[in-house]
Amino acid sequence: MKLHVVLEPSEEGGYTAIVPALPGCISEGDTREEALANIQEAITLYLEPIDDDATLVSTAEVVELAV
Repeated sequence: MKLHVVLEPSEEGGYTAIVPALPGCISEGDTREEALANIQEAITLYLEPIDDDATLVSTAEVVELAV
Protein backbone atom coordinates (compact mmCIF):
# COMPACT_ATOMS: atom_id res chain seq x y z
CA MET A 1 0.00 0.00 0.00
CA LYS A 2 1.27 3.46 -0.84
CA LEU A 3 0.08 6.56 0.99
CA HIS A 4 0.94 10.23 0.64
CA VAL A 5 2.63 11.75 3.67
CA VAL A 6 2.81 15.52 4.19
CA LEU A 7 6.09 16.41 5.87
CA GLU A 8 6.26 19.91 7.37
CA PRO A 9 9.05 21.62 9.28
CA SER A 10 7.84 22.45 12.80
CA GLU A 11 8.21 25.95 14.24
CA GLU A 12 9.89 24.44 17.32
CA GLY A 13 12.29 22.44 15.14
CA GLY A 14 12.00 18.96 13.73
CA TYR A 15 9.23 17.79 11.45
CA THR A 16 5.55 16.90 11.59
CA ALA A 17 4.25 14.10 9.35
CA ILE A 18 0.57 13.84 8.43
CA VAL A 19 -1.27 11.20 6.38
CA PRO A 20 -4.28 12.94 4.79
CA ALA A 21 -5.95 9.64 3.85
CA LEU A 22 -5.91 8.48 7.49
CA PRO A 23 -7.62 11.12 9.68
CA GLY A 24 -5.75 11.68 12.91
CA CYS A 25 -2.64 9.81 11.75
CA ILE A 26 0.06 12.32 12.73
CA SER A 27 3.59 11.94 14.07
CA GLU A 28 6.76 13.96 14.63
CA GLY A 29 10.50 13.60 14.61
CA ASP A 30 13.62 15.65 15.27
CA THR A 31 14.89 14.85 11.77
CA ARG A 32 13.20 14.15 8.45
CA GLU A 33 14.27 10.50 8.68
CA GLU A 34 12.96 10.13 12.25
CA ALA A 35 9.62 11.72 11.32
CA LEU A 36 9.24 9.33 8.38
CA ALA A 37 10.12 6.30 10.54
CA ASN A 38 7.65 7.46 13.20
CA ILE A 39 4.83 8.02 10.71
CA GLN A 40 5.44 4.60 9.20
CA GLU A 41 4.95 3.08 12.66
CA ALA A 42 1.86 5.25 13.21
CA ILE A 43 0.38 4.05 9.90
CA THR A 44 0.98 0.42 10.86
CA LEU A 45 -0.75 0.92 14.21
CA TYR A 46 -3.59 2.90 12.62
CA LEU A 47 -4.30 0.09 10.14
CA GLU A 48 -3.88 -2.74 12.66
CA PRO A 49 -7.15 -4.58 13.14
CA ILE A 50 -8.72 -4.39 16.58
CA ASP A 51 -10.47 -7.47 17.94
CA ASP A 52 -13.46 -5.36 19.02
CA ASP A 53 -14.03 -4.30 15.40
CA ALA A 54 -14.70 -7.90 14.35
CA THR A 55 -17.26 -8.57 17.10
CA LEU A 56 -20.64 -7.64 15.66
CA VAL A 57 -23.96 -9.06 16.71
CA SER A 58 -25.96 -10.91 14.07
CA THR A 59 -28.47 -8.05 13.89
CA ALA A 60 -25.76 -5.43 13.23
CA GLU A 61 -26.24 -3.25 10.20
CA VAL A 62 -23.58 -1.39 8.23
CA VAL A 63 -24.84 1.92 6.87
CA GLU A 64 -23.02 4.33 4.58
CA LEU A 65 -23.70 8.04 5.04
CA ALA A 66 -22.70 10.98 2.88
CA VAL A 67 -21.93 14.21 4.68
